[in-house]
Amino acid sequence: MKRIGIAASKISKGNIFLYHFFVVFISCLFSFSIFIAAGTTVMLALALIGYIGTEVVGPQFQKDWHLVVMICMVVLTVVIVLFNIFAIVINIRVPRRLFGSRTATLDDEWHQPS
Repeated sequence: MKRIGIAASKISKGNIFLYHFFVVFISCLFSFSIFIAAGTTVMLALALIGYIGTEVVGPQFQKDWHLVVMICMVVLTVVIVLFNIFAIVINIRVPRRLFGSRTATLDDEWHQPS
């Protein structure tokens, strides 16, 4: 997750507003790609379980199947959102001197929350 901040720092070239924009943008892109990969895996696994369950148990196995898929996708979404918020919080830089006479840049003294 620290690499998000490193990449955003190299792209923004000292502009703090661009830095924060790219931290959010990169972490959202990364979270979206993880959601697509994990969601595809979960859906394929559920489809396989559904197919095998229908063959073994019979048609009554699929009565509440949509609820299972919905719960799995909601839980995956919550986990990805929490991961995204954590990545953003780690990489947001807050200046020690919040109110100064000049505009803050990345070259100023920064305090990263720990």
